[in-house]
Amino acid sequence: MRAEVVKVPVIADMHKYDTVVFGCGNVLMGDDGFGPGVIEYLDNHHVLPEGVMALDVGTSIRDLLFDLLLSPLKPRRILIVDAVSESGRQPGDIFELPLRQIPQCKVNDFSVHEFPSLNLLQELNDAGGVEVRILAVQTGYIPEEVQSGLSSAVQAAVPKACDWILEEIKRCP
Repeated sequence: MRAEVVKVPVIADMHKYDTVVFGCGNVLMGDDGFGPGVIEYLDNHHVLPEGVMALDVGTSIRDLLFDLLLSPLKPRRILIVDAVSESGRQPGDIFELPLRQIPQCKVNDFSVHEFPSLNLLQELNDAGGVEVRILAVQTGYIPEEVQSGLSSAVQAAVPKACDWILEEIKRCP
């Protein structure tokens, strides 16, 4: 099964998958398009195992998470791929960002688009029984005006992010 790239995901079908990968970001704003770029790369270069769905959710994750939280049926695991700007890191660095380590001052501007999604993620993780993991890339360039395309450093991180996703899928089949 190829990575299923869906622009408008159907919540009713998500419970059919053990793992759902959300690629978050705005492809019209430079490196912020990392998440959708990873989903596109997965679709073009990898075959995902049965039970795994990869979704390009753009900047619409907040409503999606809220609907998922209210749904009686949920996937076992959610992997989120997004771009962040964090001091002390080099553009293109990929790293896992634990939910509990997102600083309180970043809750409203963290790039998993339109937080308080953080609260929804924590609720899914803690009370909903869904394992939530976030893979982030350090941005190199976010333009002031619309400009699509990833910087070379962030583009080079796309295959590495796919490797992380595939390892996570193997880790917990």
